[in-house]
Amino acid sequence: MTAKRPALPDARGRALRDLRISVTDRCNFRCVYCLPREVFGADHAFLDRKEVLSLEEIARVAALFVEQGVRKIRLTGGEPLVRRGLETLVEKIAAIPGLEDLSLTTNGSLLTPDRARAFRNAGLGRITVSLDALDDAVFKRINDVNFPVSGVLRAIDAAADAGLAPIKVNMVVKRGGNEDEVLPMARHFRGSGHIVRYIEYMDVGNSNGWELADVVSAREIVERIDERFPLEPAGANYPGEVANRWRYRDGAGEIGVIASVSQPFCGGCTRARLSAEGRLYTCLFATSGHDFRAPLRTGATDEELRSRLARIWGVREDRYSELRTAATPSPDARPGAGAAAGTQRGATVTTKAPKIEMSYIGG
Repeated sequence: MTAKRPALPDARGRALRDLRISVTDRCNFRCVYCLPREVFGADHAFLDRKEVLSLEEIARVAALFVEQGVRKIRLTGGEPLVRRGLETLVEKIAAIPGLEDLSLTTNGSLLTPDRARAFRNAGLGRITVSLDALDDAVFKRINDVNFPVSGVLRAIDAAADAGLAPIKVNMVVKRGGNEDEVLPMARHFRGSGHIVRYIEYMDVGNSNGWELADVVSAREIVERIDERFPLEPAGANYPGEVANRWRYRDGAGEIGVIASVSQPFCGGCTRARLSAEGRLYTCLFATSGHDFRAPLRTGATDEELRSRLARIWGVREDRYSELRTAATPSPDARPGAGAAAGTQRGATVTTKAPKIEMSYIGG
């Protein structure tokens, strides 16, 4: 294998450090902000099996990215645990020289103790579990498949018992949907060693009906928690970290807040995304991707694939969130009212072409 090379800089000097790989576009949930049932119903055509990269193809691309400077890889979906052979893929990727961090994001519904141990034994380092509410009725309304909170909590326990730590618990916060669950989530996971990451509701894709008035800002989230459990800011763990970190002043752990809408972090973005069918996207809000499946299947050499990656990343100028924020009012715009005042419903940002869906690219 070719020796690892320095990280590639894009046109704005941002190095390629992180790769998120979607192993499937399928999911067993129909979360209203990601795979709304009215769009992704029984007649929705997901990718055919032959269109999806094989485990060997994914592992080959992953190794080439690591050679080009990637240090962190996260496996996503859809729901990655619906992909057969995922433990084998973890083992292949974990063996890549130079990779420092391999993690996986899941809704937890299929994560049994046996699978958690199998992932750990295969080389998976960490796991992130999505959980948008502790109230069963709220959570079932969001996942839209009647899956209970208890099932996700069992998955978190299974991951912890297997040593897949630190565990991060992702909560997408949407006004009028689950903002009242912000404090219960903090209360439940304080002192557990797990890190709740609150995510501002983002305008990823075109199917979730996003409006700026639906956004509960990072500022409001932190204020809600701080009022009950005092917080203090904590520094980033590494350059380009997407979450703003906050520690509980009493030492009961930390939370993270991902503020892509109110506090864009495009300037430090080091992430590329590979879809299940082998298209490379240089931004979560991209309108198009770059095909790697065709050259993989038509005999391209590793050097040809490396050169293709370098060309694509070298001209990258994506900064959608910065542009969106410049074009719209802040969720915290109304003085003295905090983010709860919001902005007028209907404020949106349009692009010339449809943005890629979160379920397809893995968030």
